[in-house]
Amino acid sequence: MRDRGGGPRNQHLRRSHRIPGPHLWEPLPDPGREPTMGRIRVLVADGHRIFAESLAAALAAEPGVEVSAAGSGAAAQRCLDRAAVDGRHYDVLLVDADLGAGTPGAGTPTPAATAGAPIAAGAFSRPAPAPSSTLSARQAERPAPDGMGLLLRVRADHPGTRAVVLAERDDPRRATQALQAGALGWVAKDCSLDRLLAVVRGVLRDETHLPPALLTGVLRELTATRRHRTESERLVESLTPREQEVLRCMVAGLGRQAVAERLYLSPHTVRTHMQNVLGKLGVHSTLAAVALARRAGVEPV
Repeated sequence: MRDRGGGPRNQHLRRSHRIPGPHLWEPLPDPGREPTMGRIRVLVADGHRIFAESLAAALAAEPGVEVSAAGSGAAAQRCLDRAAVDGRHYDVLLVDADLGAGTPGAGTPTPAATAGAPIAAGAFSRPAPAPSSTLSARQAERPAPDGMGLLLRVRADHPGTRAVVLAERDDPRRATQALQAGALGWVAKDCSLDRLLAVVRGVLRDETHLPPALLTGVLRELTATRRHRTESERLVESLTPREQEVLRCMVAGLGRQAVAERLYLSPHTVRTHMQNVLGKLGVHSTLAAVALARRAGVEPV
């Protein structure tokens, strides 16, 4: 069968896709093909060198995926900060739930891998380049983060980067903490590469991905967390405005003398305020007061 121009009719074309101009037909979309997505930049942060390099190499072999790997929270933080300075932000961070829990893998991020290129062996042992002078002093002085700490920093410093946690086992409590810290996904380390890629593409659409077996436990944890938070908020609200200022200084890690200088008070007055804060919150140490304040959402000064 021929079309009006005398040529064979394309079986993949139809009249409903007629468009203006010299082209009379538009190809039918392939139902098995996903919409084209731009190049995805992924950072893998895992203290287990073999796992991190193997995962990075597997991801880099996928079309349109560019991967770097870091063996510690500090290395991942440097990689994220440098990428931001260069204007080449990472799209997705894959972070080990246990990063920093044991002996962290030392080293620096490997160079970004192009699609199909393996991660170079021994890349974790390269010395770290000096931090860019454009990084803030606050970023340079902060201690190395663990997995959860890295999530918090990404949410604060790199809000455009989506985070997914890689875990060896399902843990509703830690999964809840990860979600509250800014993660959009929790994936088992033994999942298939196809499953991981689906999660990566999903979080780029701002979807949240959790294993079905975790949902009930996470909802229970969120309910309990909200109950504790409400009680903590009530206790914080019982403080005077000045005591709340002192509490915010405590959350920031300031000592008595530093609080006195910041609030233009005498050290004796600060000591009195701190004692009042502990008494009203019903705790016996600064550490406990800070933990309660964080549950209540108190931000440092």
